Amino acid sequence: MQPNAKAEPSPSPLSFLLLAFAPRYITYTLSLVATVAFGAASYVDSWFLVPFVVAAILALVGTRDFFQKHHSILRNYPIAAHIRFLLEEIRPEIRQYFLESDTDGMPFNRDKRSIVYQRAKAALDKRPFGTMLDVYATGFEWVNHSLAPKPHTNESFRIKVGGPECRQPYSLSVFNVSAMSFGALSANAIRALNKGAAMGGFAHDTGEGGFSQYHRENGGDIIWEIGSGYFGCRNDDGSFSPERFAAQAKEPQVKMIEIKLSQGAKPGHGGVLPGPKVSAEIAAARGVPQGVDCVSPACHPAFSTPIGLVRFIGQLRELSEGKPVGFKLCIGHPTEFLGICKAMLQTGIYPDFIVIDGSEGGTGAAPLEFLDHVGTPLRDGLVFAHNALVGLGIRDRIKVGAGGKITSAFDMARVMALGADWCNAARGFMFAVGCIQSQSCHTDRCPVGVATQDKVRQRALVVPDKAQRVAQFHKSTVTALGELIGAAGLTHPSELKPQHISRRLGPSQSATFAEIYRFVKPGEILDGTDHPAFVHSWPNANADSF
Repeated sequence: MQPNAKAEPSPSPLSFLLLAFAPRYITYTLSLVATVAFGAASYVDSWFLVPFVVAAILALVGTRDFFQKHHSILRNYPIAAHIRFLLEEIRPEIRQYFLESDTDGMPFNRDKRSIVYQRAKAALDKRPFGTMLDVYATGFEWVNHSLAPKPHTNESFRIKVGGPECRQPYSLSVFNVSAMSFGALSANAIRALNKGAAMGGFAHDTGEGGFSQYHRENGGDIIWEIGSGYFGCRNDDGSFSPERFAAQAKEPQVKMIEIKLSQGAKPGHGGVLPGPKVSAEIAAARGVPQGVDCVSPACHPAFSTPIGLVRFIGQLRELSEGKPVGFKLCIGHPTEFLGICKAMLQTGIYPDFIVIDGSEGGTGAAPLEFLDHVGTPLRDGLVFAHNALVGLGIRDRIKVGAGGKITSAFDMARVMALGADWCNAARGFMFAVGCIQSQSCHTDRCPVGVATQDKVRQRALVVPDKAQRVAQFHKSTVTALGELIGAAGLTHPSELKPQHISRRLGPSQSATFAEIYRFVKPGEILDGTDHPAFVHSWPNANADSF
């Protein structure tokens, strides 16, 4: 642990005294009171022995729940949370009668959360009696297997990120923790994610909330995300501070720097963390005054044009002593992304990587309209960006990451077949640390201690146990990816191509991604193309204006 790291947050003695009055502990409290009351009454009348034994058993169960370290929800809801586990036990027998929906809107009755939980716990994730999916439903997708499959190896699957201008390239896992900030997540959740990343050899994106002390404690590889608020590298007026950026970017734990232009949950939308929520810990991580509204502008003050962006990329790469620098965005106006591409060609400054975030992704809270109707979905945005880079002859010098509801090996395979070099996941890793998707993240009352700054609630999340689950989820998912590509006759995810994935278009029609999507040839946009995505947008793109 580094000298500036702190121990895990401990609730005050007063907090523990008040636990009995918290609604979530009422069942446990009543069992203790009933045990004492019926115990005393049994001395007067032996008929009270039966309720005394029942109450005592419940009290013992509650005490065990409160102190055990494997189930966060039991630590916060002793006794009562067992009802949830009972429902989980009977769910496999009844869920076939309920129609769920996959990210594509296709019929889907296999809960991806359960897959994550099983893999995180190293439990058996196999199923008998074939698929439960309707394979003739429009939207169903599959991997085309080979009659000459390749044996799966235990390779961890890594790629090198860093272009010609990068002096410190990084060997990145193909599966990493997506951006989630300290402040949105609890200290213990950040600790568990980062420790799991260190154990599993993959990277942990800080989110725009800053490179906090909790990211540092366990030494996991860091992708430092720089948002419009420049948290951790800002002057007092909110402008970018080269000196403060350089001081943190040079730390060995920081492997890559990611400029956040927009995010899938709410592209084009800024944010405000109200002053009462800006605690001393959050203020220290973000470099802002405690108790004062913390503002993330909708756009970056440090640049206002595509050329300004690429020059900013060059500046950050120099300040970080040559570490990989790139940017993340959810595709919006096509001309704006192409304007960035024109700026690259004009200046000769290229990012080392670009992360495409899908509008369907995002674990953060956002207005409903932004969640449902703003931004380009992942696969559409990814195909567009990949085609743009290929058509301009610069794809080979820029790596592309992808994020947006990616939780399984198949989710990874289909976006990598469309051009992604690696994948990021947020919700999958949140499930691995115990998230039950209660959708109370914005209330500070997360029942499992993942998305709360309440120290009593977050004590439920035991870091060593959840870190092991994070590492195991990563390992199991990458192993499953290896099995998938082996079945397709491949040896590395980078060999996945559009022809390896098929999609049902109707009851009697299906096609490969190579037939569904039109992919440009290297240099085609520069030579003149009739591709509908570029024939008008490329001439209208401007390197001097978004």
